[in-house]
Amino acid sequence: MAAAIIDGKAFAEGLRGRVAAAIPAFAAAIGRAPGLAVVLVGEDPASQVYVRSKHKATVAAGMESFEHRLPATASQAELIALVERLNVDETVDGILVQLPLPAGMDEKAVIAAIDPAKDVDGFHVINSGKLAVGDADALVPCTPLGCLMLLKDRLGDLSGLEAVVIGRSNIVGKPMAQLLLQESCTVTIAHSRTRDLPAVVRRADIVVAAVGRPDMVKGDWLKPGATVIDVGINRVATEDGKGHLTGDVDFASAADIAGAITPVPGGVGPMTIAVLLRNTLVAAHRRAGLEAPKGL
Repeated sequence: MAAAIIDGKAFAEGLRGRVAAAIPAFAAAIGRAPGLAVVLVGEDPASQVYVRSKHKATVAAGMESFEHRLPATASQAELIALVERLNVDETVDGILVQLPLPAGMDEKAVIAAIDPAKDVDGFHVINSGKLAVGDADALVPCTPLGCLMLLKDRLGDLSGLEAVVIGRSNIVGKPMAQLLLQESCTVTIAHSRTRDLPAVVRRADIVVAAVGRPDMVKGDWLKPGATVIDVGINRVATEDGKGHLTGDVDFASAADIAGAITPVPGGVGPMTIAVLLRNTLVAAHRRAGLEAPKGL
C-alpha cells in the first residue's frame, strides 16, 4: 500500500488566498490593512531567511509588514523596549520576535513582554493557558494549528481517534496535544523517555512527529493506514557537501505502511507562515472589535 501524500504546500496556498481575500473588507472597515511586525536580533542566517519569507508572504497577502532589526550586541532591555513600543502601535496587530535569540537573552522574558492580543506566534503564557482550558480566544502556535488543519482536511471528524504526539516542546508537542484533545482524540504525548516507543506509536491512528531527529520513526512503528504528520526539518550531510532535508519520519518505509503522510519538504513547513498570516488577520479583527472571517 502506498500512502497518499498530504500536500501542505497546496493547502497553504489556499489558506493564504483566503486570508488575502478577507483583507479588503477589513481595510474598508478600519481604514488600514492588518499589520505584522517581525523583530530580528543578530545575524543568524537561518533566521534571516525565515524573516525574508515572512515579509514576502505578508506583503503578498496585502498586509503591512514592519521589519525591525537589532544587532547581536543589543541588550535584552533594548529588545523589550522595542516590543513595548510595538504593543502600543495601533498599526501593528501581530508581533513576532524571531527565535532563537542571541546567547544571554531570556526568551521567556521577551515573549512575556508581548501583548497577548498581538502574540501571533501563540507562545505567551496567557495564550498557552487559554489553549489548555479550551478558550476559543487563544492565539495558537502556527505549526501545530497548521498540522490540525491538514489532519481535519484529510480525515474530517477526528473524534475518537487515537493520536500519538512524539515530542513535548512548548512550540509544537504540547499545543498539538491540546488541539487534538479539543477534537476529542485520545492523546498520548511520547518523548525520549517513553518506554517501548515503537509499541506506543503503533497504537495510533494519527502520529505527529516533532522531535528533531532525522528519520527516527520507522515504517514498522506504524499502525497500517495511520495518518502521519512529520513536523521535522533536518538537514543531513551528503557526500557532495550540499546536504538534503529529511523529516523525523523515515519516509520511504513509512509510506509503505501509512494511509497518508506529509512529505519533507512540502508538508508542514509551508503551513507555518500561512497560519501566521491567518493568526495576524484574526488578531486584527479581534482588536478592532470585529468578528473574524469564517473558513480560516
